[in-house]
Amino acid sequence: MSIDRLMEIHSPEFKAMSERVLRTTELTSRLNVLPFEDEEGKAELFKLILGRPLPERVTIYPPFFTDHGLNLDFSERVFINQNCTFLDYAGITIGERTMIGPKATFITVSHPVDPEERRGWLTGAPITVAENVWIGAGATILPGVSIGRDAVIAAGAIVADDVPAASLVTGGKATVRRRW
Repeated sequence: MSIDRLMEIHSPEFKAMSERVLRTTELTSRLNVLPFEDEEGKAELFKLILGRPLPERVTIYPPFFTDHGLNLDFSERVFINQNCTFLDYAGITIGERTMIGPKATFITVSHPVDPEERRGWLTGAPITVAENVWIGAGATILPGVSIGRDAVIAAGAIVADDVPAASLVTGGKATVRRRW
């Protein structure tokens, strides 16, 4: 993972982010208890979570979790199934016509490996998902990953490296198994 962001944990920037995380957690908690058919209520809460209206033709089935919300960018015709988590501190972009299975997790934040630095710093790198990608149930996408157009991420895959376009990745540490 290349680090695009580095934040000291005891800094004003971290304090501001922590306050946003608490606010967003409160908003997603409200979202996740709404009746499923309350489209107006969901739309209003997504507007507060994302800082803008959810694009038309984006479908998200709650429960839905994000820690920041303001760094999520969903294109048109995205489908997100239940119980997905987006830790978007460093930014997550989801391309048009992407389908995301239940319990998928996107993580843009981490900590340094060095034990002396681990508790004092956050690191982060954005996740980019191109058009027409299918991400299977329970997949985990780690910081700094880019997923190419038409790729398929198998259920349960852990994606730590970039995924080429038109390829299928599988496994505990996702590896390219096939390309087309």
